[in-house]
Amino acid sequence: MRYYSTNHTAPLASLHDAVVGGLAPDRGLYMPERIQRLPAEFFDSIDKLTFQELSFEVAKAFFGEDVPEEDLRKIVTDTLAFDTPVVKVKDNIYALELFHGPTLAFKDVGARFMARLLRYLVGKDRAVSHDDAHTSKEVNVLVATSGDTGSAVANGFLGVEGIHVYVLYPKGKVSPLQECQFTTLGQNITAIEVDGVFDDCQALVKQAFMDDDLKAHALYTSANSINVARFLPQAFYYFNAYAQAKRQGLLDGGRELTVCVPSGNFGNITAGLFAKRMGLPVSHFIAANNANDVFYQYLLTGEYHPMASIQTLANAMDVGAPSNFARILDLYDNSVEAIRKDISGATYSDDRIRETLKQCYSETGYILDPHGACGYQALQEQLPKEGVGIFLETAHPAKFKDRVDPILGIDIPVPDRLQAFTLGQKKKEPLSKSFEEFKQFLLKR
Repeated sequence: MRYYSTNHTAPLASLHDAVVGGLAPDRGLYMPERIQRLPAEFFDSIDKLTFQELSFEVAKAFFGEDVPEEDLRKIVTDTLAFDTPVVKVKDNIYALELFHGPTLAFKDVGARFMARLLRYLVGKDRAVSHDDAHTSKEVNVLVATSGDTGSAVANGFLGVEGIHVYVLYPKGKVSPLQECQFTTLGQNITAIEVDGVFDDCQALVKQAFMDDDLKAHALYTSANSINVARFLPQAFYYFNAYAQAKRQGLLDGGRELTVCVPSGNFGNITAGLFAKRMGLPVSHFIAANNANDVFYQYLLTGEYHPMASIQTLANAMDVGAPSNFARILDLYDNSVEAIRKDISGATYSDDRIRETLKQCYSETGYILDPHGACGYQALQEQLPKEGVGIFLETAHPAKFKDRVDPILGIDIPVPDRLQAFTLGQKKKEPLSKSFEEFKQFLLKR
């Protein structure tokens, strides 16, 4: 499979070059040259397959031309060492719980897959040539995070030989537990506290890829959803959600499925749109925003106006210039009318998020996290009467305990594996949002 840039001026790239390069030379995002539609028989029997089995079939459609089946199966199996269950919240509305992985967030799937694929590609490089200076260099993974990406990537790559991870996060704008998950690890993980917002962190990462001095100094790639190896595997759990819905009889009688995705950088919903193009029977998607609602405004007006991100209760969605908007535009040939047919939007203030958290807990006993609350509320407002809705519960509510506990008046138990992160010593490198300062920091490493 070859990959093209959303800016359409860079040469086509191999899987290796797309993953290791992260960003195309023309600053565009890589897209697979084609999207393979899966056969009807696959969907007829999908409810008989395990999460690992169905994901392997999906992975073959993306990566099967470049990675031998035995290696790809191992990557998929190792990645998906946990389930993503569909849980009933109320009549016709279900949560796809994506917080059962090591860091209790949906990004565990993409981060773990990318770590294993990158390890495979780097190992293959070194097996081919021990003498080539380029292939013998350590690979440096740069990742900007508004919370969950950093912890998932850091833990996915922890201890992987030949790879060093730099996590850039905005000072004071991630939850204490989220910060502990990537600042206490040490080894091959370096946490960088940027005096700015998430968009500043993301800009530093993108600029680093384009800098000639840095490219000459070391190999750099990204583990944000701008990387094809990070966002494409997130399609796996959409197929798993459908398999479970079918297994539970939720779609009997021809009932249609609506999926609502709390959206920040839009990699997650883009993976869902890829799944739909592959034949997954999703009738409609809803992109749920917090106050950072540039996509919602785009759907209303047909005009895209990036904004400075606003700090909110749902911090992982605090993105004012979502990178993957470029992929959505490319997927739909820049047609807002075509996008509107498949995706509707929603936007919620912090006050509305608080109200939804309280309402859901009072009526159902289910504890939402602030991001899931946006998804749940959007389904309550937009789900067709005879339809079935699944929203993505993207992180365990305990990760936002300092915010959710006071709202609900409860004491959310902290899972042991999350509590363990709080026992370590935080280590972080404070930097301004100046690229020159960041560049000099990397050149000295």
